[in-house]
Amino acid sequence: MRHDACRLAGGSSLSPDALRSDAGTPGWYPCGMDHSTSIDTLGHGKYLSLTTFRADGTPVATPVWLIRDGDVLRVLTQENSGKVKRLRVNATVLVASCDMRGRIKGAQVPASATLQAVDETARTSTLIRKRYGLMGRMMTWMNERGSRKAGPVVGAGHVGITIRLAP
Repeated sequence: MRHDACRLAGGSSLSPDALRSDAGTPGWYPCGMDHSTSIDTLGHGKYLSLTTFRADGTPVATPVWLIRDGDVLRVLTQENSGKVKRLRVNATVLVASCDMRGRIKGAQVPASATLQAVDETARTSTLIRKRYGLMGRMMTWMNERGSRKAGPVVGAGHVGITIRLAP
């Protein structure tokens, strides 16, 4: 089901708080979705649009692979990527199901993202490789091989991101 009317308009510089029509009400989600519906829908998708925000508030959306782990979503990315730099400054994100090119398939949902420690990143990497099969193993191997870090570091070149949907 598409929820185009609930999407953040492309190129808009709205903050996640500006999307909330009833910012004071806990548990608010676009289009009447609740937390369990959102996490289920997002967790079943093959790709996730992860929107981070620049210092000036400009949204930057990136399609990423994901894995659902309980009540959180986990993604894996290059540790020197722009999204990691932006998350170090502002942990507020928007997430939505999308296709491999980043075209949003559902409503964007407000969330917070935290960068994972090395052991958590290793777990995320393992789960991603398991879910995405041969392609997942190839991509993580190529990224680890291309890492500029010296020595055999688990998850070298990667950092995991834990995403928690807003309450």
